[in-house]
This record gives sequence, structure tokens and C-alpha cells, in this order.
Amino acid sequence: MKNFYEFSYIVSAVLEDEQYKAVVEKVNAMLTENGATIDEVDEWGMRRLQYPIKKQHNGYYVNMYFEVEGSVIVKLERQLEINDSILRYMTLKYDAKMRRHLELRRKGNLPLIFEPAPETDEEKENKDSKK
Repeated sequence: MKNFYEFSYIVSAVLEDEQYKAVVEKVNAMLTENGATIDEVDEWGMRRLQYPIKKQHNGYYVNMYFEVEGSVIVKLERQLEINDSILRYMTLKYDAKMRRHLELRRKGNLPLIFEPAPETDEEKENKDSKK
């Protein structure tokens, strides 16, 4: 049975631009060769890391969504572990609620969960005094 996954990974910043594309294509090919249906690949590009990883401060971020059998995830993660170009990765298995949320977000129909709190009299006074 195929499950839906969100998969994010960070590629080392020491590579050339065309090498980033090659790494992304290699990951995509590995998945499709093992029966995955790729829904979306979003390359965020070069970003600063929150903390240094392997003495690097930047990385090339990629986020993707796909459907595949669970056993393929083990193979994918094993390949990424031995690939020196990959700094970090994270795999999320989506349940039905997460999948609905993703579809609503893509359509721009996310419900407003929390209404903004009404302004207090004190906040209104402070706003008026600043004018």
C-alpha cells in the first residue's frame, strides 16, 4: 500500500549549481525507479542554516511530496546517509488530516482557526495617543 510523504533535505553548499540539480534528479530518479508517484518538488535554493552542520553555514534546501510504499523510504534514507552531499533530511508520513490540510493550503482555502482578539480599551487609547 502506498503512503503519502513530505520529504525535505539539505544539500551541501560546497557544490556547483549544476551539481545541485544532479543531486535533486538523482533523488527523484531513485524514487520513481522504486514506484513512487512524485506530486511536487520545490527547490527552495540556498539558505542559511540555523546552526552549522559539518562546519557549513549554508545549504541548498529541497522539499518534495510523493506517494510510495513504506519499504522504499528505508532504501531512500540509506542512500542519503552514505551520500556526502546531503547534510540533513527529514521524512514525514502524512495521515488523512495532514493530506486534507495540504490540499486546502494549495487551494488557498485554509480555515481561520483563531479569530484575532478584539482590541482592549487600553490598546485603543495607546493607538490614539500615538497618532
